[in-house]
Formats: sequence, C-alpha cells, structure tokens
Amino acid sequence: MEYLLQARGHQRSPSDTQAFRQRTKRDAENELQQELQKLTATAPENRKEEFGRLFEGFANLFKRFLEEEGPSLEWDRIQKLPENAIHNYNSLSDPSNEEIKAMLNKLIVVKLNGGLGTSMGCHGPKSVIAVRNGLTFLDLTVQQIEYLNRTYNANVPLVLMNSFNTDEDTQRIIRKYKGIDVAIHTFNQSCYPRINTESFLPLAKHCNVNQDMEAWYPPGHGDFYESFKNSGLLKKFIKEGREYCFISNIDNLGATVDLRILKLLLDKGHSSSPEFVMEITDKTRADVKGGTLIQYEDKLRLLEIAQVPKDHIDDFKSVKTFKFFNTNNLWVKLDAIERVLENSSLNMEIIVNNKTQPNGLNIIQLETAVGAAMKSFEGSIGINVPRSRFLPVKKTSDLMLVMSNLYILRNGSLVMSPQRMFPTTPLIKLGDNHFSKVKEFLTRFPTIPDLLELDHLTVSGDVTFGKGVALKGTVIIIANHGERIDLPSGTILENKIVSGNLRILDH
Repeated sequence: MEYLLQARGHQRSPSDTQAFRQRTKRDAENELQQELQKLTATAPENRKEEFGRLFEGFANLFKRFLEEEGPSLEWDRIQKLPENAIHNYNSLSDPSNEEIKAMLNKLIVVKLNGGLGTSMGCHGPKSVIAVRNGLTFLDLTVQQIEYLNRTYNANVPLVLMNSFNTDEDTQRIIRKYKGIDVAIHTFNQSCYPRINTESFLPLAKHCNVNQDMEAWYPPGHGDFYESFKNSGLLKKFIKEGREYCFISNIDNLGATVDLRILKLLLDKGHSSSPEFVMEITDKTRADVKGGTLIQYEDKLRLLEIAQVPKDHIDDFKSVKTFKFFNTNNLWVKLDAIERVLENSSLNMEIIVNNKTQPNGLNIIQLETAVGAAMKSFEGSIGINVPRSRFLPVKKTSDLMLVMSNLYILRNGSLVMSPQRMFPTTPLIKLGDNHFSKVKEFLTRFPTIPDLLELDHLTVSGDVTFGKGVALKGTVIIIANHGERIDLPSGTILENKIVSGNLRILDH
C-alpha cells in the first residue's frame, strides 16, 4: 500500500502499469468494504442502520482518497479574483430596527463544537473552558443569542454540531440554559474508523465506540452538511421558513451574528442572493498558513496550504499575492445545502491527516473542511471583515488577550476597549513548557496584567507574575534553565528585557 500513499503527494508518481495500480486500489476498496460489513454486524440492532449510513459515507470518502492523485489544482490555472468577488464590510449598510426582527427569524446560528480542550490541558469539550468572568465559550454564545432574541423580540435558534467526543458532556451542560430564551438543538457529526497506514484497514474491531475511542475520529467540520441533513434539522428549519445558517468555530469569540451581513444576504433588491458567503480578513505575517480565496475554473473557492504544490508554498504565504485569509465564519443558504446534497454535487478536497498513536502505530484520518464546499454553491462571495471578527482561542496566549483589560464584555460579546490606542491586538508568545496548560497559566498569572499599551510580549521559562502588573511597548522576560523570575505585584515594565534570577520575598 506504500505507493498509494506516495501517489498522494503533489507530483504524479510514475507507475509500472496502470492495470496494477487499478487492481491494488480495487483490492484496498474491497477489503475495506468487507471490514466495514464485519463492523456493522457488531452494532446493536437499533443502531445497525445508523452505522450502515456512517460507513457508506466513509467508504465514499475512502474511494475518493484512493482515486485522487496529484494536486487538486494546477497552480498556473488560478485566475485573478473578479471585481465583485470580495465585498468590503465597510460598504455594507445597517438594517433599520423594523427590518431586524424579520431578518433574524430567517437565521439559525451553528457552532462547531466537536473539539476537546486537550491541547490546552483541559478535560471535556473545549467550549466549557472559562474564558472571561468565569463564563465559558458556550455561556458567551448563549448570552449573545439571548440578547438578540430579547432586544428584537426574535427567535434565533442555536445549533451545536457535537462529536462523539463532546456530545455527552455538552448534553449535560446545556440543561442549565433551560430557562433562557434560546432554543438549543444539537446533532452529532459522523464517527469514522481510523485507518492503519500500512494495511489501509480500520483499527476498530467493534462498534462500541466508547470502549475504544482511539480507533475512531470525527472527520473534520466539512462533515457538517451531510450530518446536518441526516439529523432532520435541515428539513425542519427550511419548513419553518429559515433561509440562512451562520456557521463558525465555537472558540472564535469574534464570530457574532452580524446584522449588516445578514441584510446583504436577505436584501430582495438583488437579482439573486449569494448562496455561500465566507468572511475573510486581511492577512498578516501571523496568518501566512491560513486558507485563502481564489478564482479557479470560474468559481470562487478556498485554497488551503495542504493543496499547494511544494514549489509554490512561498507564493501562497506571500501577503502581497494573497491578501486575505479565511476566518471560517460562513453564511450558507439552507435550500442550497439541500439542493447540493440531493444532486450529489457537494465536492470538498480531502485532507489526509497522518497521525501516530501513543503505541507508535501510524494511522490515517480522512477529513474535509466546511469552507471547502464553497465551489459547490452558486453566487459565492467573500466579505472582507474587520480583524475583530476573528478572535480564536487556540493557546493560552490567546486566552491572556481575551481575559485582559483589552476587551470589555457586552451582552456576551467581547469589544475592544476604547482605551486601547490602536485597533490591533498585541503579539504574545508564552513558553510552552510553563504556560501551555490553562491550570499552569492561571497559577503564573493570579491576575492578568494591564495590556492596554502592550505591543509585544515574550515570556519563557519559570516566570510568575504578581498582581496588578502593567506591561507596555515590547517586553521580553526570559528565565533560563535553573533560573526563576517572580515579578512583584505592581511592577510596571515598559520596553524592557528581564533575564536571570529575580525573587523579591516578603519577610
């Protein structure tokens, strides 16, 4: 099977004979089908149909993985973006108060809630990490929608796409929102078997997922469309007269319902409403790996770094050539999702995620990204939004920003403090060894320093901050191996480098 993996590279690999290749692929496909049938037989009677449908989806993905070789696009065929492809957010108009209620009742909000907080040292869904005033990502999302519903007497529902990793905990947590004016719906994305890199066969030996979690994986957020339809929610919302869903990552605190964008989508003055809108924002050097928008074969589509031929990686990262990157805030027309699925015209590039299990076994996860569906829709556009709509919390350095006095919390939304002189956020780098886990981060920062005048902060090594510390300009604090720095309460550092040992103790 090794050559099959090599063939996935960007160069088409020369082969002995086409017939041999076809036969090997056919064998791999047939063997997988047999294994999937055996797995289905182990499912409880009341879940056989569900697993059958899951495995049918997985088999289709696997078949495409075997068939697709070489790059998914030819670099020289990328076209210049058409004039009307990108709308400037500042050119959009605000709706009147009379319009807002009717507009909101055409909308549903979808949050991608499949991820765990393990990378930040937390157990359970990432959405339950406390990010501000003891409130979690989920609390803030519910607060935002409750505020909209209350203010405009509307009824915007919240839909959570969970994974088998997060569903049980999420169901328990959302009970506390029962008395709140937000209808919350959940559904699960697919649960696919991980594949052994050598044999191309599933690791799983039975369908009891909870007993062998390491053998299964959620196949990326591109699975949203199919799973949303299978849950029955797509049909339900279309029947209710809903027209658009606003999809975003639950850990992006900037992804709030935007009434200007919603007005653009629902404005009947247009001959045709866009079916797919991607919010993009100006690329900085910190974002060079982020997906970008291109025109290809006369269609607007997402280009991810994984699809770029090796000799064009530098072109892709250039801020001059590709000025924008994808925030993963998407607005998609519900009846268009239904049509694309019915026509089987949904086409998303496969992301091959190679991983090594704790026991050293190499495995493959086949995934797709929700934004990659863009090219399957008609009249897609990008909207160049302010950077404030992209505020993801992936690391404790991001958590430091959102917990700090740079932001004010207003009805579940974080708003940049008017006391901050410039609209950009500071660049913060915290050393992985001492700051990567939330618990450790919080013990080293009993209170978050004043960051209003900070441009750049680097902290490395065994460093602890006292209360009421203020950081301004560029501050670099480095404790080398065996050294320790304790910054006393009330310390003010402006354009300073601190290194060596520093301990001031009360006596």
